[in-house]
Amino acid sequence: MKHKLIIALAATIAVVAFTFSVKAIGDDDTTASSAPTATQLAGTTRVLLTTTFGDIEIALYNETPQHRDNFVKLVNNGTYNGVLFHRVIKDFMVQTGDPDSKNATADALLGAGGPGYDLPAEIVFPKFFHKRGALAAAREGDETNPEHRSSGSQFYIVTGKRFSEYQLEKMQERILNREKSKIFDELAAKRKADIEMLQAMGDERALKGLESMIAAEAEKIYNETHKDAKPATFTPEQVAAYTTIGGAPHLDGAYTVFGEVVSGMDVVDKIQNVATGNANRPVDDVRIISAKVITAAQ
Repeated sequence: MKHKLIIALAATIAVVAFTFSVKAIGDDDTTASSAPTATQLAGTTRVLLTTTFGDIEIALYNETPQHRDNFVKLVNNGTYNGVLFHRVIKDFMVQTGDPDSKNATADALLGAGGPGYDLPAEIVFPKFFHKRGALAAAREGDETNPEHRSSGSQFYIVTGKRFSEYQLEKMQERILNREKSKIFDELAAKRKADIEMLQAMGDERALKGLESMIAAEAEKIYNETHKDAKPATFTPEQVAAYTTIGGAPHLDGAYTVFGEVVSGMDVVDKIQNVATGNANRPVDDVRIISAKVITAAQ
C-alpha cells in the first residue's frame, strides 16, 4: 500500500467516509427492512412516527437501553412533533430530530440542534448493523468525538443500496487498509520535523527511505494489534443483508444502531426521493407530524 508523506503532515485520514454531523451537516423492497423474526423483536418498544408522507413504525432494541429510554422520553415530551427531515441523501439515509428545525426558515442551515446533552455510545456490533431500515443515532465526527457519543435527539434511518459479495470484499480490504493508513499517518505526524527538513533539502531519496521505514513500523504495529485476533470481517448476517436488501456497511461499528423500521419503509423511500437543495435539505419541508409510543418494552 502506497502512502503520501505530505498528506500525513496535514491531518490523519478520516476513518468514516460519511459523517452524520449534528453541526449542519435502495432497493425494491419498500415494505420492510430485513424482515426480522418475531422472536428477535419480541418485547421491544414500538414507536409510531406520523410523517408528511405517512406512518413509519419502529422498534427500539432493548440491548441499547440508554438510547431506547432517551428516545421514548423525547417522544413523550413532544420533542419530535413537527421536526423536519433536514438531511436526505438518496440511496443512503434520511436524517431528522433537530428541534431547531420546527420553525426554521427555508434558508436556515439545520443540524446543530439538540436537547443540550449527548449519549454514550451503545454500539452492539456486529449484532446490529446498518442494514436497510436500521435506526441509528447521529453524532459529531471522529476528530471531535473519538468516543462516538451520540446526539441527544438526532437520528437517521438507513435506505442504502445493495452490494455484491465482490464489492463487500473490496470494501473490507479498504477498511483494513484504512486502519493501516491511520497508523502510518500518526507515525508520520511524529516525524513532521524530519520530513519538512528533507523536503526543504529536496532529498527525495531520503524521503523515500523515511517513508519505507515508517510504513514498515506501521505494518508491525498493525500486526501486533491483531496477533491475538483476526481483523473484523463482515458476518454472514451482514453479507446476507447487504447483498439482498442493502444498507450502508461503511458506517458499521462507528455509530449506535438502536432500532429498526418494522413497517413503513415505503414512506421512508418517498422521503429519500424528494428533491433536495443546500446541505441536502429537502426543497419542500418533510416533517414528523407526531410521534407516539404504541407498545412499551416488556
